[in-house]
Amino acid sequence: MAKLELDKELIRELAAMLDETGLSEIEITDEGASLRVSRAGHVIAAGSAPSSASVSTEPGAPAEDEDYSQNPGAVLSPMVGTAYIAPEPGGPPFVSVGDAVGEGQPLLIVEAMKTMNQIPAPRAGVVTHILISDAQPVEYGDPLMIIE
Repeated sequence: MAKLELDKELIRELAAMLDETGLSEIEITDEGASLRVSRAGHVIAAGSAPSSASVSTEPGAPAEDEDYSQNPGAVLSPMVGTAYIAPEPGGPPFVSVGDAVGEGQPLLIVEAMKTMNQIPAPRAGVVTHILISDAQPVEYGDPLMIIE
């Protein structure tokens, strides 16, 4: 199993390019190795060998192959729209990984048909995963967060 070297500066440049262009994901391939950076909060790097390395860019970011939709603590999107983790652009998020939340506390906003809909915590607990990034399109039933 070959160890894959990650170029942190390249990852930073690609992440900045995501912000500049509004893209949700960038993938580059060079000499049999590929690197993908996505707004979903994770970086996946894979070489030509069957093994791959996964680096999480934020605490609680989901693993690429994990399905959180059936997790009993999952907060699912009640509608199709665009999810926002902060009440205003550039503002602090409603909640962060590790925060204790109470039932009914606002977790995020889903904009649907130009209406901002606050998504409340369905139960009290601790936010263990935030599965979306700010301004990410979501579908009905998509897992947004995990509260345990």
